[in-house]
Amino acid sequence: MASESIDVNPQTLSRYVMTHTKDADLVILMDAIATACKLIATAVKRAGIAQLYGLAGEVNSTGDDQKKLDVMSNEMMTNCLRFSGVCSVLVSEEDEDPIIVGKENAGDFCVAFDPLDGSSNIDCNVSVGTIFSVYKKQKGSSGSVEDILLSGEKVVCAGYCAYSSAVELVFTFKNSDVVCFCLDPSIGEFVRTRAKVMIPADGGKKIYSCNEGNSIHWDKPIKDAVEGFKGAYAARYVGSMVADIHRTLLYGGIYLYPADSKSPKGKLRCLYEGIPMAMIIEQAGGVASTGLFEGKVRRVLDLVPDQIHCKCPIIMGGARDVQRVFDEYEKNGVVCPKL
Repeated sequence: MASESIDVNPQTLSRYVMTHTKDADLVILMDAIATACKLIATAVKRAGIAQLYGLAGEVNSTGDDQKKLDVMSNEMMTNCLRFSGVCSVLVSEEDEDPIIVGKENAGDFCVAFDPLDGSSNIDCNVSVGTIFSVYKKQKGSSGSVEDILLSGEKVVCAGYCAYSSAVELVFTFKNSDVVCFCLDPSIGEFVRTRAKVMIPADGGKKIYSCNEGNSIHWDKPIKDAVEGFKGAYAARYVGSMVADIHRTLLYGGIYLYPADSKSPKGKLRCLYEGIPMAMIIEQAGGVASTGLFEGKVRRVLDLVPDQIHCKCPIIMGGARDVQRVFDEYEKNGVVCPKL
C-alpha cells in the first residue's frame, strides 16, 4: 500500500531531461554530472571521518591552494564526464590545461566546471558546491579548446549542485526554466522539487552580499551603492558562490563581486563561475551584469573568454537592486543598460 509520504511517480532527473529535450546524449551527460555530484556529496559528508580536511600540498590552475577534497572532487567529475561517451573537451578549475577526450570516448559536448566551489571553507564545514557550463562542439571540429572559448550565448546548459542540509542540483537549458532537483537518499536519485525557480518579482528580501573586506579597492559607484544598501538591507555573505547565489535565487537581493583596483578583471572565473551563474540568474528573471568592466557595463553572458581560466566581475540579482548599482554608475557618467 502506498504511503502519502512516498511519491509513486517521481519526476527524476533522467525523466525530466528526456521529456524536455528528447536528446539521449544530453540525458547521458546530465546523468554523468549527477553521478559525479553524488560522489562528491558522499566525500563531503564523510570528510571529517575519512580525514579529507586539509591541504593536498599543491596549487590549482589559478594559484589557489588545493584541498584534499578539491583533488578528489576533480577526479570524480573528470572521470564521470570523460567516460560518459558524450564529451570531447573538459575544462576544470583544478587543471591548468584543458582535457581533450580520446576519440574512442569522444562526443559532442564540452564542459567547464569548478568541481568544489568554496572549498577554502570546507574545513569549517561551510556549504560548498559544484558549478558547470555545457557547450556543444562546433560543426566540423574534432574537439579543441576553441569549442569552449565562446560567449555565454552559446551555452546549452548551466547549473550547480549545493552540498548542505540537502544536496540540490539546480540547472537550466538555454531558453528554458530554472529547475531544482534534490537528492533523495532513499532511492539514490535526484527528484524534482522546484518546477520553475524565479527570483521574486518585487526583488524579494532586502539582502546584499559582498566581501566588504575589499571595499578599500572598490570604485566610487560600488562604494556608494553598498553604502546605500546599509540600514535598509541585511548583509549576508557566505564566501561560497554556490551558497550565496542559491540564496539570492530563492530569496532575492543582490550578490556583488566587482572589479576593483586590486583585481581589475574581477576575481571569479568566467567559464565555470560567471557564465553559468549568469545564465541561471537571467533565466530566473534576474540581471547578471559585469558592472563597470574594461570601460563599460555589460552582460556577463556577452563576454567571450580569451583563455580557459580568465576572470570576470559579477553583479547579480533582482532588477530592483541591480538598478540601484546602475543608478550610482550613471551619477558618475557611466552609461548602463536599461532594465
